[in-house]
Amino acid sequence: MKAFTLIEMLLAVAICAIVLVAINGVFATAVRLRDKTSEAVEEALPVNRAMEMMVRDLKGTVGPGGLLAGDFKCGAQAMGATMGLSGEAGSAGLDFFTSTGALSDKAPWGDIQEVFYELKAPTDHNQTGMELVRCVNRNLLATTTQTPEIQSLLGKVQTLQFDCYDGTQWRNTWDTSAGDTNLPVAVRIRIQLAAKQGDSSPNQQPLEMLVPLISQTRTN
Repeated sequence: MKAFTLIEMLLAVAICAIVLVAINGVFATAVRLRDKTSEAVEEALPVNRAMEMMVRDLKGTVGPGGLLAGDFKCGAQAMGATMGLSGEAGSAGLDFFTSTGALSDKAPWGDIQEVFYELKAPTDHNQTGMELVRCVNRNLLATTTQTPEIQSLLGKVQTLQFDCYDGTQWRNTWDTSAGDTNLPVAVRIRIQLAAKQGDSSPNQQPLEMLVPLISQTRTN
């Protein structure tokens, strides 16, 4: 009866070891790729939600004039004033009225609401960057200053920029209460995320979204 020699056994073990090492390398690479993909998806989710919310609000913009409508302000005076907030002139903020208010049998409000986007200091002092918040006022007929509903949309934001297009050029200020008759033709949103702690690489390109505004409300 013929048996395997020692050399044949050693050769078979060596081949099995090489195959196992290759399989382990492929598996480890797949696990690292899965982890990186999951991390990228988790980081992108709040960014996508914030962008979708801002685009939806801007597409529903209601121009000035009428009982349940107000001025469109970008980098202007008294942004968020009806909510008791202090958006200062030149700051990275956008205050406007939109038709995205959710109707409910339990809420005595219409679908028009005032929305104010701005950056605020994060509640977590260990967090890098600022926090993008959405302030909402739905009681537009109130005669007193209303406490807004403040929704946190996105953290770790380094800079936020809004630009308004007037048909010929981009402007970082717009105020229908002080000279600008109509809504801008479009609004450009730029968000620069803060670098991760310990990340020495240059900052990534800012996130950018262009939203056309269809409604034109007044003439000179």
